[in-house]
Amino acid sequence: MELLYSGLLTLITLIFIISLKYHLQQKNRKLRPPSPPALPILGHLHLVKTAPHLALQKLSAKYGPLISLRFGVRPILVVSSPSLAEECLTKTNDIVFANRPQSVSSKYLGYNSTTLIFSPYGDHWRNLRRVTTIHIFSSVSLHRFSSTWTEEIRFIVKKLYSSSSEDDEQKTGWKVANVNSLLRELVFNIIMKMVAGKRWPTDQPGDMFIPQSLTNLCDYFPILRWIGYGGQKGVIDLHKKRDEILQDVIDRSRNKEDAESGWCSKETRKTIVQQLFSLKEAEPEYYTDEIVKGIIQAMLSAGTHTSSQTMEWAMTYLLNHPKVLEKARNEIDKTKSGHFLDDSDLPKLPYLRCIINETLRIFPPAPTLVPHYSSEDCTIGGYKVSKGTTLMINAWAIQRDPKVWEEPNKFKPERFEGIDEGGWNEGFKFLPFGKGRRICPGAAMAMRLVGLALGTLIQCFEWERIGPEMVDLEDKPGSTLAKAKPLKALYKPRPSMINLISQL
Repeated sequence: MELLYSGLLTLITLIFIISLKYHLQQKNRKLRPPSPPALPILGHLHLVKTAPHLALQKLSAKYGPLISLRFGVRPILVVSSPSLAEECLTKTNDIVFANRPQSVSSKYLGYNSTTLIFSPYGDHWRNLRRVTTIHIFSSVSLHRFSSTWTEEIRFIVKKLYSSSSEDDEQKTGWKVANVNSLLRELVFNIIMKMVAGKRWPTDQPGDMFIPQSLTNLCDYFPILRWIGYGGQKGVIDLHKKRDEILQDVIDRSRNKEDAESGWCSKETRKTIVQQLFSLKEAEPEYYTDEIVKGIIQAMLSAGTHTSSQTMEWAMTYLLNHPKVLEKARNEIDKTKSGHFLDDSDLPKLPYLRCIINETLRIFPPAPTLVPHYSSEDCTIGGYKVSKGTTLMINAWAIQRDPKVWEEPNKFKPERFEGIDEGGWNEGFKFLPFGKGRRICPGAAMAMRLVGLALGTLIQCFEWERIGPEMVDLEDKPGSTLAKAKPLKALYKPRPSMINLISQL
């Protein structure tokens, strides 16, 4: 009898423990953000069959603006609303999500996570941020460097003018321009002249500095690193190619003969490399070659293709909306008649800023921003988020949300009228450069460079589509949103500008 009672008591206890455990699991699930059904090992990777920003938008439409996913071994939090993005990047969670996830890219392309983009939040990151803010992106520095991009923009104008039909002395005939390659050449030359005083070498491919995804399969399935799959070798090879170019820039900047021929010449304006060398003299152990190369690489990888692509998308929309193009040109003519635009004219061109902001809204440079990483447990939207979670903010979805924007898929620059230069007072419904502590430090420079380049092209030339069809808006998914088909357009010098352009 005692044995029966003992067995019965054990059974009741076991049932109670199982019931309690089940209850706690159910309660814990309610405290976690909504999540789609997952597969073993893969997690939710099978649900991302298209471009990440599109796949994540589709999932958010079904499960809500805050969803929990798992990509292999990594927990992922996806945010697709302005209020939740604000909760993550400001207020109590600003520091929590100020970190970056460790990855194969951060190890190799990020020089062991020592660059501004990849570095974890802390003293080293704060120092890099301070250095770039003071010596590269401060208002004083941008004013000094503005002459560089003014020169290069006018060099491109001269190049376009010179390539007009040789048998057309009046330069009145239409000619085809490869807008994509033209703008890419422009931005690479600007950045390299800022960095080292020379234009981008014509024998070096700029494509190796196309922004890369900050994570790959090796990060989701670490075992792939040991068996040679998952993209790690490609990242290592890319790092070696980039490092060779960056080291050459540094070595030639040190070399007296190269310096005298133009590389960081002291007779020219002070370059970024020269400024970093000055810091290195004071702290040689800290400002190693890798730190200097990391700063240069960040400018080349984060500042070139994003700027040229934004201008290419803007030109695409202007070709498809000739009335918008005409309105922008009239604004420029009223502001600067008989003279080239310069950097100081940009505050007087609010409609041009509206065009740029609207382009950034529809095609943000980084559609899901740069991933953040939680350094401790926190609460978002009333749900618990664990330490070690990668945060992806779907800026593309937020900036095309019909609950946030009226007719979000239409190109309407007027929606930004009366808004400040960078659209910053639009809060977290407009975040092409991110927000919070890790906001893009080069945002102000990008707005000025893009504004002057786009404004000068509008001022100096007439532009039309090559055929009657609208220019397609298909993008090529990636870490940035490039056009699927590089833009080509018809152009010819404006009669009122021919005399001025011919003097360049």
